[in-house]
Amino acid sequence: MAPAQQQAAPHPSSERLACIGAGLVGSAWAIVFARAGFAVSLYDSSAAVLASAPQRIRQQLEALHANGLLDEPAEAVAARVRIADSLAQALQGVAYVQESILERAELKRALLQEIETLDDGRLVVGSSTSGIPASAFACGLKIAARVLVVHPVNPPSLIPLVELVPSPDTSPAALAFARQLMQACRQSPITVNREIEGFVINRLQAVLLREAWSLVKDGVASAEDVDKTVRDGLGWRWAFMGPFETIDLNAVGGVADYARRLGPLYQGIAASRDHQDPWDEEWIAQVEAQRRERLAPDQLQDRAHWRDLRLMSLARHWRDLERATGDVSS
Repeated sequence: MAPAQQQAAPHPSSERLACIGAGLVGSAWAIVFARAGFAVSLYDSSAAVLASAPQRIRQQLEALHANGLLDEPAEAVAARVRIADSLAQALQGVAYVQESILERAELKRALLQEIETLDDGRLVVGSSTSGIPASAFACGLKIAARVLVVHPVNPPSLIPLVELVPSPDTSPAALAFARQLMQACRQSPITVNREIEGFVINRLQAVLLREAWSLVKDGVASAEDVDKTVRDGLGWRWAFMGPFETIDLNAVGGVADYARRLGPLYQGIAASRDHQDPWDEEWIAQVEAQRRERLAPDQLQDRAHWRDLRLMSLARHWRDLERATGDVSS
């Protein structure tokens, strides 16, 4: 039996984890793991990025604590994150690596080749890539059976969904280990059963964005009114149920009744679009102008902070609801 097939479920008392890449995503992953009780090694090949990570992590943890989303002081969680001086140091005694480096397959492959030289035969590697399949950077490597995509919604410290996308080489044991780890960290993992461009979340987002851009380009609605439609309409339901449950509850006879009655309408809407049109510069400029009327460039960071605070409020609501009911999905 291969070493990866013998691995037990991850537990904070027995496993060390590593985050390679200490930018926004990597730092957020470090928070996810440390918050769950794991000891975390954090490393980045950029000394400047690595030097800025501890302060960023502390600030995020303090905000989480202030919003009632940490069960212990921020300092205690931050203390579980150790800055590593080298990749070798980061991987010492580690069972799992979350890779969050630049979105370039050749860089990810080069990193995996380095990791392979330090591998003890049990290391599982999850990549935060939002669109590159694991087969594009792990195929042919000895470690390939223990590599998969573990793609979060940014920031993973606030949004729980994680896409697990195995390559054809990924072992069932490695996939199971990644799932158990995400569950131990109170993330919400889904399994993408085969490699597909954009995985699941970005494929769904791509369809919505395609129509959103077209509605603005065609003069049907402003960018703000399209945002309002999702924010004040669809988003209210989508905050606690998905598209299939939505339509299942929107017809007396359930999903089959809905599909038979309204399927032709949606098919007609989809057929009315030429999905080959690129987002050209004129199109982009139109939406950019509308957005900048509402939000100046120098306000983007402040608005992103506002977004994170709203996400914290939502996370606190779901936590409180879960404690009260025992199951937020029921």
